[in-house]
Amino acid sequence: MLGNKTTPPLILNFKPTIYFMSLSIYGKLPSGQRLKHIQVATNFKNGSFQNINKTPAMAEDASFFKTMREFLNKPKNVKPQKPLPFIKTDLKKLNAPQPTLVWFGHSSYLLKIDGKTILVDPVLSGNAAPVSCMVRAFKGADEYKAEHMPAIDVLLLTHDHYDHLDYKTILKLKSKTKKVICSLGVGSHLEHWGFDKKHIHELNWWESHEYDGLNFTATPGRHFSGRGIKRGQTLWASYVLKTATHNLFLGGDSGYDSHFKEIGDKFGPFDLAILEAGQYNKAWPHIHMMPEQTVQASVDLKAKVLLPVHWAKFSLAMHAWNESIERVIKKADELKVKVATPMMGEPLVLGEALPQSEWWSGF
Repeated sequence: MLGNKTTPPLILNFKPTIYFMSLSIYGKLPSGQRLKHIQVATNFKNGSFQNINKTPAMAEDASFFKTMREFLNKPKNVKPQKPLPFIKTDLKKLNAPQPTLVWFGHSSYLLKIDGKTILVDPVLSGNAAPVSCMVRAFKGADEYKAEHMPAIDVLLLTHDHYDHLDYKTILKLKSKTKKVICSLGVGSHLEHWGFDKKHIHELNWWESHEYDGLNFTATPGRHFSGRGIKRGQTLWASYVLKTATHNLFLGGDSGYDSHFKEIGDKFGPFDLAILEAGQYNKAWPHIHMMPEQTVQASVDLKAKVLLPVHWAKFSLAMHAWNESIERVIKKADELKVKVATPMMGEPLVLGEALPQSEWWSGF
């Protein structure tokens, strides 16, 4: 019997959902003084953060049910049919006299610059979802774990989606992280997970933070946020990283829009632009870029080199797993854009020969 006179069946059915949504992995929405600070932000309106221009999650002519049906029946080529190649680099002994980046697939990478170690959006637990059996990493794309990371000067977080903010990874990195720089509101999750508030610095768009010779400025993206049902309670952002000798654009998730040119005009040119290039679909064209738009965004930013990320680790869309990089390369050739294509774990050293092998071919 599902219910009785005092407990309707619907309430009983809600109990597992309420329990599940209360698990620590979901984090905690901003409250108290943090929420008051958010509520007076100019880009927080009608109870949530807003993009610069109108940004529906789905295309106006897209069918939610058709999209879900396609998503549940993805073609086999959304995943590689054999383990991906990678290079094993000892990150704790990485010699980096020049700015050096090591990509771990999707949007996770480590950056050594001016003697400092920066780790961006690390998702190193093997999956990118609240349930471990969902959104599993491709074989060969999950060789780097939190245990392999060196001491971290700055943990940089662009937004709170599961494929960018990984609860299991973050917990393992907590004791070796000196400083966290994140988008406004994301600190609420981190404090809930035991991070010391004094080590967390949250930024709204166009705000900057100086840390030991490194200048970080949060810049806009065209996306959304949320780890549960409610969206837009924390901010999403990209970042400009400026040192005495280099200028880098560290992009988070974003659809294409005018903000790339605005950032390029204000802060460019950039020695390197790291931009998302995967998990796109015509059904959600405003929140993720098509590969050709990724290349155009690098032009708008006045970037000398483009590093395409947000691919090669998780299947979050319906396109072939390596389609995005092929389309990026084709458009980059047309627009004369230099593209770096390192294997996962292969150091990319600015100012030296860039990795440009087509390692994804033949899958």
